[in-house]
Amino acid sequence: MPTGEPERDGIPCMLMRGGTSKGAFLLAGDVPADPEERDDLLLRIMGSPDPTQIDGVGGGHPLRSKVAVVSRSDEPGVDLDYLFLQVGVEEPSVGTTQTCGNLLAAVGPFGVERGLVAPGAERTAVRVRLLNTGDIATVTFATPGGRPDYAGDAAIDGVPGTACPVDIELAAGDKPLLPTGRLVDVIDAHEATLVDNGMPVVLLRAEALGVRGDESPGELESRRELADAVESIRRQAGALMGLGDVTAQTVPKVFLLSPARRGGAVSTRGFIPSRVHTSIGVLMAASVAAGVRIPGAVGADLAGRITGDEVLLEHPGGVFPARVQVERRDDGTWAATSRSLRTARKLFDGRVFPRPS
Repeated sequence: MPTGEPERDGIPCMLMRGGTSKGAFLLAGDVPADPEERDDLLLRIMGSPDPTQIDGVGGGHPLRSKVAVVSRSDEPGVDLDYLFLQVGVEEPSVGTTQTCGNLLAAVGPFGVERGLVAPGAERTAVRVRLLNTGDIATVTFATPGGRPDYAGDAAIDGVPGTACPVDIELAAGDKPLLPTGRLVDVIDAHEATLVDNGMPVVLLRAEALGVRGDESPGELESRRELADAVESIRRQAGALMGLGDVTAQTVPKVFLLSPARRGGAVSTRGFIPSRVHTSIGVLMAASVAAGVRIPGAVGADLAGRITGDEVLLEHPGGVFPARVQVERRDDGTWAATSRSLRTARKLFDGRVFPRPS
C-alpha cells in the first residue's frame, strides 16, 4: 500500500512504448488496492478528463492513455501479473474489461528493470498472466549482460526507426475461439463473426456498411451514421459474446474487412470503440487473423495470400504480420495459438506527480 503524499512526493513510474502504444508502468505496491481509489489516482496521473490531457502524462488519444500495473505473480509457473487499465481521455473512466497486447511487449523488460524477474545472460523469457482476461503469455526479449537491450534492427509499422525485437506467444486456453459457437451471427441484418483470441472482436464486411476499406481513421470517425451503426452492432455483439452490457466498456472491438491492396491477406479498419485505430493492436490482430483463417467466417472469403501461419493484416499505418494457427477440436469447437513480433522501449524512469484532487 503506498504511503506519503503522491501529489508532493510523487510515485515511481516508468513511461514505456510497447508496440504502437505508450503507457505509464507502475508497480502494484505503489497504487491503492481499492479500485475506486486506484482509478481516481490514475485519472489524475494521466490528466483526464481532458481532450489534451495537458495536466498529466497522457497523450490525448486512447493509444497513449494507458496504464500497466505489474507485480510478481503467485501463480505457479508464472513470473508476472499484468493488469491493464484503459484511461478515458475526455471521460473520467478507467476500463479493465480488456487487456493490451502492445503494452504487453514492455511488461517483461519492465519486470527486469524493477527487479521482479531475474534476467538471462543473453535472452529472457517471462511468463505473464494477463489479469484482465486470465490468459498466459510468454514474452521473450534480449538481455545482454543481464539488462534489457532496447536497441535493435526490428521494425514495425506505426513506429519510426528500429528497436530490439520482442516475441509474444499466446497459447490457446480453455475459452472458445468463437464465443457464440457459430461461424456467423446476424446483427442488424449484417453478417458478423465474433472472435476472441485474446481480444473480443467483431468481424464485418466493410462494403456492407458502405465503406471501401482504405479510408483514413479521421474520415471514418467523421461519419456519424457509420459510427452509430457500428456501435449498435458492437453492443449487441457484446451481449452475444457473454460480456453483458458493453455500453461503457471498450470491448468488443469492431473490424471492417475488405480485400487487401498492398499484398497482404486482408485490409482492416478497427473501431476501438469510438475512435478508429491508427494501426492494429497485438491481440486484436491475433483475433482478426484467427477469424479469417476459419472457413466460412466473415472475412475468410476476402483473405488473399496466406503463407504458413503468417497472416499479413493491412491497417492504416502499414502491415501487421500476425502468426496464428487455428484448429478444430474433436468437440467441434475452434482454438488458436498466436505469436507476434513487437518492439518496446523505455522512455523515462522517475516519479510521476498526480494532479491534486
